[in-house]
Amino acid sequence: MAEVATSASSSANSSARPDQLLVVVDPAARRLDGESVRIAKDVLSAGVSHTKVCLPDGPEEFARALGRRGSRRPVVIGDDSALLRAVALLHRRRELAGCALSVVPVGPALALARSLGLPTGAVAAARAVLDGAERRLDLLVDDSDGVVLGAVGIPPVPVPVPVQEDGGPGGPGALRPWLRTCQSLVRTLASSRPARNAVTPGAAGPARLRVEVDGVTLVDLDQPVEALTVMPGGGGMAVVEARPLSVGAQAAPLTATGRTVTVSGAHFRYRADAVVCGPVGTRTWVAREGAWGLTLPAG
Repeated sequence: MAEVATSASSSANSSARPDQLLVVVDPAARRLDGESVRIAKDVLSAGVSHTKVCLPDGPEEFARALGRRGSRRPVVIGDDSALLRAVALLHRRRELAGCALSVVPVGPALALARSLGLPTGAVAAARAVLDGAERRLDLLVDDSDGVVLGAVGIPPVPVPVPVQEDGGPGGPGALRPWLRTCQSLVRTLASSRPARNAVTPGAAGPARLRVEVDGVTLVDLDQPVEALTVMPGGGGMAVVEARPLSVGAQAAPLTATGRTVTVSGAHFRYRADAVVCGPVGTRTWVAREGAWGLTLPAG
């Protein structure tokens, strides 16, 4: 893993924040858009007293770089996949509470970054890192210690996965962390990192699930559902929407909010932030208020 330390020149803007940054550049960002990476590094290096740049070659080096950040503020240059990886790593290390993450979105899959309010231009995003403010955001934590920033979808309806120049998955989408209809959410989701399990065309369809929100049953096994979504809704609450299977006229969706959501039934797969997980017989998600910090443009 290459590391480069740079210091702000004497001609740098005197109003720049005195700070120390650890800039971790995702390998895919370097490969796919090296010019945006270079611009972002130049802006960051000119705006702080000291910047350490790490160029990891893979996930293990990416994790080591974050783990050795010390007192430096971590900045990730990469797409949604890199953002999700960084939050998951900090969560597993139980360091989310005391760490404000900064992100310069670079790459083909930036839907989640946009939905969170991050600028997607290299200069604007780097300036937001320097001049922005930390905002505490909610997330979901499941009973296997996985985290969800955007949404859970059941069944994991297949979505198109654009192919990058290197043949890997990725591509733009429109993931939104707030309440939308399940149909709209599934239509606009796009993969931001490789799925753990491949989804066959017949994997999506009506499911028989018991959905409990804070111990109250929203849907039971005798009512098949076409789709179910669970997402952070703000205020430490999860927003749940179930769309019952309809015959003839479209059935109205069932919605609820609560801190704990448990889904059980025959072994099912689910999509969490575009990653396919399972099969599992039961899964519980708990909403955590202000569980992670993200630097966003001021105002």
